[in-house]
Amino acid sequence: MSHTTAEEHRLEENRTRQKNWQRWGTYLPERQWGTVREDYSADGNVWTSFPYEMAQYRAYRWGEDGLLGWTDRQCRVCFSTALWNGQDSHLKERLFGLGNQEGNHGEDVKEQFYYLDATPTHSYCKALYKYPQRAFPYQQLREENKRRGYNDLEYELLDTGIFDESRYFDILIEYAKADDEDTLIRITASNRGPDAAPLYLLPTLTLRNNWSWRNLEATGKTRPIIRKRAETGVRAVHKMLGTYNFYALTGSQLTPSELLFTENDTNFFRLDPNYKGEPHYSKDGFDRYIVHGDANAVKHTEGTRCALLFKDTIPAGESRSVYLRLVRLPTADMPHPPRIEAEQAAAIFDQRIAEANDFYGTHIPLQATKEERNVSRQAYAGLLWCKQFYYFIAQQWMSGDSTQVAPPPRSKKSAEWRHLFCRDVLSMPDKWEYPWFAAWDTAFHMIPMAQIDPEFAKNQLLLLLREWYMHPNGQMPAYEFAFGDVNPPVHAWAVWHVYRLGIDKNNEGDIEFLERAFQKLLLNFTWWVNRNDQSGRNLFGGGFLGLDNIGVFDRSIPLPQDTLLHQADGTAWMGLYCSVMLTMALELAHRRSSAYEDIANKFFEHYISIIDAINSSSGNGLWDEEEGFYFDRLEKTDGSNSTALKARSLVGIAPLYAVCILKKGTVKGLNDFKKRIDWFLDYKTELKNFVTTAKSGNPEIDNSRWIAIAPRDRMERILRRVFDESEFLSPHGIRGLSRHHLEHPFETEIHGQRFTVRYVPAEGDSGMFGGNSNWRGPVWFPMNMLLITALERYYLVYGDSFTMEYPTGSGEQKTFVEIAEDIARRMVNLFLPDKDGYRPSHGREHRYADDPHWKNLILFSEYFDGDTGRGVGASHQTGWTALAATLIHGLYTRRALRNRAQ
Repeated sequence: MSHTTAEEHRLEENRTRQKNWQRWGTYLPERQWGTVREDYSADGNVWTSFPYEMAQYRAYRWGEDGLLGWTDRQCRVCFSTALWNGQDSHLKERLFGLGNQEGNHGEDVKEQFYYLDATPTHSYCKALYKYPQRAFPYQQLREENKRRGYNDLEYELLDTGIFDESRYFDILIEYAKADDEDTLIRITASNRGPDAAPLYLLPTLTLRNNWSWRNLEATGKTRPIIRKRAETGVRAVHKMLGTYNFYALTGSQLTPSELLFTENDTNFFRLDPNYKGEPHYSKDGFDRYIVHGDANAVKHTEGTRCALLFKDTIPAGESRSVYLRLVRLPTADMPHPPRIEAEQAAAIFDQRIAEANDFYGTHIPLQATKEERNVSRQAYAGLLWCKQFYYFIAQQWMSGDSTQVAPPPRSKKSAEWRHLFCRDVLSMPDKWEYPWFAAWDTAFHMIPMAQIDPEFAKNQLLLLLREWYMHPNGQMPAYEFAFGDVNPPVHAWAVWHVYRLGIDKNNEGDIEFLERAFQKLLLNFTWWVNRNDQSGRNLFGGGFLGLDNIGVFDRSIPLPQDTLLHQADGTAWMGLYCSVMLTMALELAHRRSSAYEDIANKFFEHYISIIDAINSSSGNGLWDEEEGFYFDRLEKTDGSNSTALKARSLVGIAPLYAVCILKKGTVKGLNDFKKRIDWFLDYKTELKNFVTTAKSGNPEIDNSRWIAIAPRDRMERILRRVFDESEFLSPHGIRGLSRHHLEHPFETEIHGQRFTVRYVPAEGDSGMFGGNSNWRGPVWFPMNMLLITALERYYLVYGDSFTMEYPTGSGEQKTFVEIAEDIARRMVNLFLPDKDGYRPSHGREHRYADDPHWKNLILFSEYFDGDTGRGVGASHQTGWTALAATLIHGLYTRRALRNRAQ
């Protein structure tokens, strides 16, 4: 019988509000500069209006950032670590990377850092930063990447030779909570090089600047403050958050040489060379003092930023550790927290590490290999580290602040989202490259998140449906650069998946969560129907739908008024949306009220109508009989001309995702619903091809009805291509575009302009959508996950009696569940070392194969080379790549997953 782990006990205390275990965590952004929130420029170029260098001396309006930091859930008191090797041009206070116009494939972080461990309450967290001992090659990285073109590889930090001879420090940063308001910090610097090397270490406490944007005298408010209490400690006073002591623990291997203070204010002398104001303390004070020798840049008693300065020359192969504590002071009726020393802190770290091991021992299958457990652990770690404080009040951003120069007029597109009010911890795709939420990314993040922190997963899904996020017309915000863009509507799929994961042994789930989500999803579904079905024929558009350059052209651009674009994926997403909403409605009809039968009828009929539209044999559907595939179709509004855009891509596979199984028990007792579907099928006999009775050999499923967009013959024709290694099936999952288009590019002419789609397995070869994302060949985790889930559901229908040749042409027959397992295994193998120690996701970088200080580190990239598996795009977590942990879990619990598929 499983026991309740200490971490699970903390999660329960947090859920019931006995203790606020999730108030503090690794919520500090890795990058606040170069974001839309901080852009007040006339041209809206976020990268040039607030570049990396400016982040050293310009105060942020909407947040903070720092190196592998720690903060409360509203980013009021922030801890991070600054470093200097005696060689760099400035302190290393945040991660460096290229802006969109600098990288040959768009924005790109140029650092080596890794999220290694984390628990859901952040009771223990660990991350690693590799800091070179020689001057960081900022200019070299910029110049070489600028020189390279789309067809060249990106020039990475490892390519510069900066880590040759292992001349770097491993900076290991760990957090352990002694209590919910008591954080211990351990920083361990290890010299991996052959010679002794100097290191300046500055653990830094920063109060977020919330005073420069309003008239404090008029509002009667005061700045928060940090004051010196001892030679190695300070007290931070924040009116809303409380009072905290921050200090170095005695017994650490290093002792601070100085306690430094400055103000978290803009250095106006650097921001404006013509500034004539009074000298002032500024955000870059520590850099000016340590690197540039400006003794007047810092104070020694109080400020809104403080740092403990540790200096040492660390011998080759040796390490030095520093212990710190950030603890809240109690109110008058509570005892003062006792002081502790480094030895006691080390014991608490050991305890929290043991508890983290215990927690993951119950959440990662015991049968998994050591390497698979390492992959899962780091996947979950990245998912948790990428929870980030996100602050953005659209109305205030557009209107400006009373003490500042008014911003330029914002676009109409932005003005439509004036209601948006974000001040939350959100799950980010990547804390550097995507330090903002993306709606459909979040949906996939919550699948692995629900396995370790179901409450956060549910609350996160509900949050994006709340009235301060969702538009009054029902649209969900897409992402920071364009809230009005359209992501695939997978939110309902995620809600249902998370709900089903929470079903207990008594077959009970969180029905209140399901009902709350369902009510808001009704609004979003209606928006989709009203805004993206231009012809009223249940054929949907939607634009790029998160798939960037997968189309023949940018599908978000306006077309001539007499032309419509019907999208196979847009229509398929709506079919999936309908099927999930139907399933939810039936669940609510059973567990809440029979009134939900009416809405179940509505979604059943709408689902059938979409199926009819996409499969129409009248020439207006999206099925191409000759190719045996679904394609986008351009059509004149008067019906005079219709052109199929015959690029074989995930667009044509998406219709397979929508599989709805109406179990016998699901309909039992819902007489009105049963009568309605019986009547509908009796009078719509032409649609019976899409509604089938299951004959799988599974008594729980047999004689149930199942409904799929693609009837069996069409499903098989599509899957033969999907399972073909010369087309979609790569060694590491399903490609975004068929490899057939390498030798046979799809070409078409539209309105006198020639368009070509060619198989490109890794980085994109054009600047479409910024050039930093490519769907024309690589393997993407979310789409593969949807296909695997669909195959499992097909198995529920067909059972072991139905097989397909897999891979196509191999002569081997496999059931759908065996095929699903093989695709999952191919994807998991991206992160596992081969016989020579190389993980495909790391390419042929030898350090990851043979260096003991690198070989167990794993990057979770945005997507993967369709031929080699090399990781591409954003490199740190990318949210949905944490599905690797879900896939590993599924490989060892496949039977249980199959039973949960409905």
